[in-house]
Amino acid sequence: MAYWLMKTEPDTFSIDTLKQQKVSCWEGVRNYQARNMMRDGMKLGDKVFIYHSSCKDVGVVGIAEVVKEAYPDHFQFDPESAYFDPKSSTDNPRWIMVDVEYRQHLKYVSLARIKANPELEELPLVKKGSRLSIMPVTDAQWDEIIAMSEKRV
Repeated sequence: MAYWLMKTEPDTFSIDTLKQQKVSCWEGVRNYQARNMMRDGMKLGDKVFIYHSSCKDVGVVGIAEVVKEAYPDHFQFDPESAYFDPKSSTDNPRWIMVDVEYRQHLKYVSLARIKANPELEELPLVKKGSRLSIMPVTDAQWDEIIAMSEKRV
């Protein structure tokens, strides 16, 4: 089993939305490096931190689990979709998605606290220039963020 962090804007799709839907496709990834991680790295049973970005309270808010491995993102074929890609074809799709299932909310762990924790200095999230919407998390980093969620600050 591997661990991941997936960013989402809560105004568009939040941990509460995932909890309500139970399972959701993770569509709209349009970065090749993030796509490759979903395609080549994410497996059934992998755990995912849900991270709210582009909002007042940026940080880790919950956990999901990968319940369906990579498959073509159907929005790339829909001209009405914001995720439409005219260069993609059904024979050779460029973009993929995975399905994730809600597991639990966590006590919010802010980006500021993550950045201040020396145990997390190698987490891609805090690396300068890292803007990926999906990133790997090591076992130790996962455990540290879980521990931070359990502590009141």
